[in-house]
Amino acid sequence: MTPRRTMLASCTALALALGATACGGGPVTPAGGGDKSLDGHTITVAGVWSGAEQKNFQKVLDAFTEKTGATTQFVSTGDNVSTVVGSKIEGGNAPDVVMVPQVGVLQQFAKSGWLKPLSPTTEKSVDGNFASVWKNYGSVDGTLYGLYFKAAHKSTVWYSPDALDQAGVKPPTTYADLLKAGQAVSDSGLPAFAVAGEDGWTLTDWFENIYLSQAGPEKYDQLAAHKLKWTDQSVVDALTTLGKLFSDKELIAGGQKGALGTDFPGSVEKVFGPEPEAGMVYEGDFVAGVAKDQFGRKIGEDAAFFPFPAVDGGKAPVVSGGDAAVVLKDGKSQKAAMAFLEYLATPEAAAVWAEAGGFLSPNKKLDLASYGDDTTRATAKSLISAGDSVRFDMSDQAPAAFGGTKGTGEWKLLQDFLRDPSNPKATAGRLEDAAAKAYKG
Repeated sequence: MTPRRTMLASCTALALALGATACGGGPVTPAGGGDKSLDGHTITVAGVWSGAEQKNFQKVLDAFTEKTGATTQFVSTGDNVSTVVGSKIEGGNAPDVVMVPQVGVLQQFAKSGWLKPLSPTTEKSVDGNFASVWKNYGSVDGTLYGLYFKAAHKSTVWYSPDALDQAGVKPPTTYADLLKAGQAVSDSGLPAFAVAGEDGWTLTDWFENIYLSQAGPEKYDQLAAHKLKWTDQSVVDALTTLGKLFSDKELIAGGQKGALGTDFPGSVEKVFGPEPEAGMVYEGDFVAGVAKDQFGRKIGEDAAFFPFPAVDGGKAPVVSGGDAAVVLKDGKSQKAAMAFLEYLATPEAAAVWAEAGGFLSPNKKLDLASYGDDTTRATAKSLISAGDSVRFDMSDQAPAAFGGTKGTGEWKLLQDFLRDPSNPKATAGRLEDAAAKAYKG
């Protein structure tokens, strides 16, 4: 999500406090209207979002307040959802609802006994409104614990049409052509790619798209479940492919050092900000929300995307991600928390954020007209049409210690690889060592 883990810098102190008020404001109270069946109830919702995403999710919370009378409080956790929420549960200060950006973390929470199964009302909505893949990813041992509210289409490369026009290139359809187009953009005077190397999760997304296309879906599933070792030649091959980009200082804005100092919002700014420093940025559909909300770009005109291109004759990848709402057993407002998830399962709730922008819903009952521009509408249609054939973000399926924790595991090792991409085989070995340890735990 995500998106998964997008704009995470502004609420660090609150991530540690996870307490009384939302980042940037206090609790939201009802303003009239609705059935007010939850007057007097307060729910705390924790999630990774900050900045524009938090602002837009707040509109969903406000709509729930208007509908039910419940007071809501949102707190941004930062990247380390598992660590922050775990410490708050131990401290007796658990939030009621957590928006979990990783399948592996959802599974960890469920197996730790932290979660309540979702209500029959929510499960009925999931069965009727979502492709079965989303229920599968939200379930552990056949029990539904997570509702996927926000999805991400993570196989999109965003670009400045002016930059590609100036370089005389069109959106490429193969990875080899992507590098050629990048070289043409660089030759025209603007580095080709902004890479958000400071946020290790973006590097896992680069790897996953290359791996899915180059190695194929069967091996992707095996590697995601750690039934295939990271020392497999297919992993070395994908790292070698990725290393061709990472090692070319002309293609990356600021070179490796500059990339390692660039977070996700900064990478979008390098392409769509007031002083462009790159022509393209790879990340999910949520790039559009940042380009539109923070930099005033008109999506489809001065900010556009092309599908992540096919690698070495494989099929173009379709990688997805998402944020699942879960209810914690230790939360203080179970009734309101369950009602909130029942609300999130409706197309009504999804429409609130869809209209605000920077959002995709896996809810197939959501009217595509709810999205504010043709580009987002097309992306949402592509995701819904893919049904069960999409592959969920691999790092999000892994234990948090490997695929979802800042400064360790896959995130750190791919940052190390960006810093020095000269030995893909050695990096594959280190990835396997970290994976084996995490999956045993």
